[in-house]
Amino acid sequence: MIVNESGGIPNRLFFRLFQTGNILQRQVQNEMGISAVQWAVLGALSREGFEQGTSFNQLKEYLYVSRQNLDGVLKRMERDGHVQRVPDPQDRRARLVILTDSGRAFWQTLQATIAEFYQQALQGMSFDDGVSLLHLLKKLQNDLNGVSLETPPK
Repeated sequence: MIVNESGGIPNRLFFRLFQTGNILQRQVQNEMGISAVQWAVLGALSREGFEQGTSFNQLKEYLYVSRQNLDGVLKRMERDGHVQRVPDPQDRRARLVILTDSGRAFWQTLQATIAEFYQQALQGMSFDDGVSLLHLLKKLQNDLNGVSLETPPK
């Protein structure tokens, strides 16, 4: 994609992504009463293969969030009884983040709301639109991970 002096399509695309992320965060908070990061943590820890927990760093990398952001969210979720940090049986110095029984039950109570959220948010898209968008976002994620500017502006 060619970028002209004013940024053109790439500028509009990245601004639209910024807006979309902010709308998602606001709507999740307003409609579900949790943050988008809490939703993502619950979803990640409820996945198959995560029953025994995952390390903080693996969770941070999986969600693409900062250490500070994830730590703050996990502290709130620990206070709410949804997650727990436990010693790693393989390395007693390390800790794993696990979903508690209460957190798993909470996640289950959200499922109908999440399904309705998805239905309303995607009502203007066909199945093929969704598949195409998913494919394009994955391509963008891969390319973004490869960005390496020679000298960042000051």
